[in-house]
Amino acid sequence: MASSLTKDAATPAPEKTFFGHPRGLATLFMTEMWERFSYYGMRALLVYYLVSGGADAATGSQGGGLAMTAATTTAIYSVYVSMVYLMAMPGGWFGDRVWGARKTVAIAGFVIMAGHLSLALPGQAMFFVGLILVAAGSGLLKANISTMVGHLYDGPDDPRRDGGFTLFYIGINLGAFVAPFVVGTVGKEHNWHLGFALAAVGMALGLTQFLIGTKHLSPKSSQVPNPLTPEERKAVLTKVALAVLGIAVFYGAVVALGAYTLNWALVPLTLAGLVIPVAVLARIKRDKELSGAEQSKMTAYIWFFIAAAVFWMIYDQGGSTLSLFADDKTADTVFGFGFSATWYQSLNPLFVMALAPVFAWLWLWLARKNQEPNTIVKFAMGLVLIGASFFVFIVPMGMATGDTKVSPMWLVSIYMIQTIGELCVSPVGLSVTTKMAPQKYASQMMGVWFLAVTAGDCTTSLLSIGGVDLNGTWVIGFQAAAAALAGFAVYAYRKKVQALMGDVH
Repeated sequence: MASSLTKDAATPAPEKTFFGHPRGLATLFMTEMWERFSYYGMRALLVYYLVSGGADAATGSQGGGLAMTAATTTAIYSVYVSMVYLMAMPGGWFGDRVWGARKTVAIAGFVIMAGHLSLALPGQAMFFVGLILVAAGSGLLKANISTMVGHLYDGPDDPRRDGGFTLFYIGINLGAFVAPFVVGTVGKEHNWHLGFALAAVGMALGLTQFLIGTKHLSPKSSQVPNPLTPEERKAVLTKVALAVLGIAVFYGAVVALGAYTLNWALVPLTLAGLVIPVAVLARIKRDKELSGAEQSKMTAYIWFFIAAAVFWMIYDQGGSTLSLFADDKTADTVFGFGFSATWYQSLNPLFVMALAPVFAWLWLWLARKNQEPNTIVKFAMGLVLIGASFFVFIVPMGMATGDTKVSPMWLVSIYMIQTIGELCVSPVGLSVTTKMAPQKYASQMMGVWFLAVTAGDCTTSLLSIGGVDLNGTWVIGFQAAAAALAGFAVYAYRKKVQALMGDVH
C-alpha cells in the first residue's frame, strides 16, 4: 500500500494542453473568437446601413438605413475603427493601473454587449451610442486579452510564444469568418437591427466562455502591475471630470447656436487619432526611468509603428472602399448562385485560417535552415504586398464603368494579396511588441501597437472629410505607391533598425 501511494504521488497526471500550448490559451481563443464574431458581424453591416436609403446605396438594396453619402460613410467607418483601436491605449492603462487584465476584459465584455444591443434599437441616436459603447469596450478588451496570451508563456524566449499568438490569431479570424454569413446576411438582406442583435448574442457567448475559463489563466492576469496611489486616483478622476465638463459645455454651445454638423464630431476625433499616437510614443521615449536598452528598442519600435500605420491605412479600406465597390460594381452571382456583398468580408479571415499554418510552418522550416526573414524584412514584405493589392484594384475600377459589373474574382484576388501581407505584419507585430515593451509599459505597449491602426484609419478619414474621392483611380494608385515605397525604405534601413533592437530578433 505504501509503495502504491508513493508511486501515485511520484507520477502526477499530465497537464492538459491546447495543441501543445497552455490550457488557458483555449479560454482566450474562444473569448476572442466570439468577440470578433460580434465585432466583424456588426462591421460587415456598418457601411451598408449608413448608405442605405441614400443616393450612394446600390440599386435594389434594403431601405431603412441612415441615407448618408459614400464619403461621409467612409469617414464615419474609418473614425469608428480608429476609435476602437485608440481605446486600446486607455484599455491597457486600466489593465496596468486599475483593474488588472482579467477584470478589465470581463467588464469590457458587458460594455460591448450593451453597445450591440443599442445598435439593435431603432433611431440614429441609439446607433451612435452603440458605436461609442462598442468602441470603448473593444478598446478595453483588445490590449488586455493579448497581454494575457503573453502571460501564459515563460518570458519572451519561450519557443512556443510565436506559435501561441498564431493560434490566437486563428481564433480571431474564425469568428470574423462566420460573422458575415450570419450577422451580415441577416442584417443586410432581412433586417438591420436583427443583425445587430445577433452580434450582441455573439458577445454574450464570448463573455460566458471567459468567465467559466478564467481558472486556467495565469495568476499574473489578475495582478495590477503598477496600481494607482490614492493621490494619483484623485488626480485622474479630477482631470476626467474637467475634460467631460469642458466637452459638454463646448458642444452644448455649438448645438445651441445651431451650428452643429456631423463634422464637429468627425474632425476632432480624426485629428485626435493622428496626434495622440505621436504624443504617446514621445512620452514613452522621454521617460528617464527606461534603461538604455529599453530606449534603443523604443527607437526601433517607431519604425515598426510607422510601417504598420501605412499598412492599416490601406488594409482597413477592405470594409469601406472595397465594400462599397463590392455592392455597387461587382457581380453578386457565381455560377448562378447569388450571395450577399457582406460575404466578401469573410474572404480575409478564410485566407488567414488557410494560410496562417502554412506561414507558421514556413517560418520554422526557414529557421531550421537559418534562412528565416527577420521581423524587419517581414514588415517590408507586408508593405509591398498591401501596395500591390491596390495596384491590382486599379484594374477592376477601370473596367466597372456605367452599368458594367466586374467578376467577384477581382476582389477575391485583392483580399488574398492583402491577407498574405497581413500575415507578414500583424501576428509578427503583436509578438514583437510584447518582446520589445519596456517592463513599465507592459499592457500599455499593446495599446501602442493598436494606435498604429488608429493613425492609419484616421488618415483615411481625413482624406474623406477633405473631399478626396477614395474611389478615384489616382488616389488608389497614390496609396499603393506610398505603401510600396515605405516597404522598400524599411528594407533599406534594416541593418540600422536591427542594431537598435538589441537581443530581439
